[in-house]
Amino acid sequence: MTQTRRLALPARYDFAGTVGALPMSRYDPCARVARGAFWWATRTPEGPATLCLRRSGAELEATGFGPGASWVVAQADGVAGLRDDVSGFAAVAAAHPLVARLAKLHSGHRLASTGRVFQRLLRAVLEQKVTGKEAYRGYAATVRHFREPAPGPLDGLLLPPDPAAVAGTPYWVFHPFGIEQRRADTLRRVAAVARRLEECPDVATATGRLVSITGIGPWTAAEVVRTAYGDPDAVSVGDYHIPNMVAWALAGEPRGDDARMLDLLAPFAGHRGRVCTLLERAGIGAPRFGPRMPIRSFAAY
Repeated sequence: MTQTRRLALPARYDFAGTVGALPMSRYDPCARVARGAFWWATRTPEGPATLCLRRSGAELEATGFGPGASWVVAQADGVAGLRDDVSGFAAVAAAHPLVARLAKLHSGHRLASTGRVFQRLLRAVLEQKVTGKEAYRGYAATVRHFREPAPGPLDGLLLPPDPAAVAGTPYWVFHPFGIEQRRADTLRRVAAVARRLEECPDVATATGRLVSITGIGPWTAAEVVRTAYGDPDAVSVGDYHIPNMVAWALAGEPRGDDARMLDLLAPFAGHRGRVCTLLERAGIGAPRFGPRMPIRSFAAY
């Protein structure tokens, strides 16, 4: 099944920057830029689907493939960030000159809302307390272990794993992927309740259900709802880098903890996560005083 929809774009819309935040990297098995378009594979309530977003001037052409084509095309404006309401952000951003400047510079950037919780949760769990390279290695290996081709004409694009298959897989199967038992067990727990998580009607309900699961804390929940629901206020409390980044960018302090970060972000209530996203897009980082976190591997042991 194939369906197509055309979406009108706002002025200065940043297509590449908006959808570019969805893949874990340029090599994400479930998302790719190819043939002049952005391709995103997912599992919908109606079945597997691939969404192809192609810009043409002031319009975005959204084409869905597979049994879930109708669902994914209906969600296309969310995936493209067109449901993101930035109308009041300029006034909020004026609370700090740097944020005001970045808000103007990146005024076309939008936050996506994919409507898919488990797909983002898979990544977030594997990103817990490891380097980015370790997280991607585990994520890509997991997707390829449960290999299932995505619908549509793009060869090599894979669907995210079926939650039921993940829930039924012993933890030690994930060990060769560089995923220790703690994260593997957390992943299996969330996969077992994925259907209930996907049914959450709003951010508050989703956050509450997420943090009630052993192994899921505020950081993981924020990472998920910011993408699945497009929540502009989701702050990743407990992150290794973000408190320092915020303290340095907004107060010139080289180090900050979660409490200091939240204090500095308070003037931007309603858009705190958006502010963090802008600071990251600007490449702002606090000074480094120590060695980098090492990349570990225990897959052979």
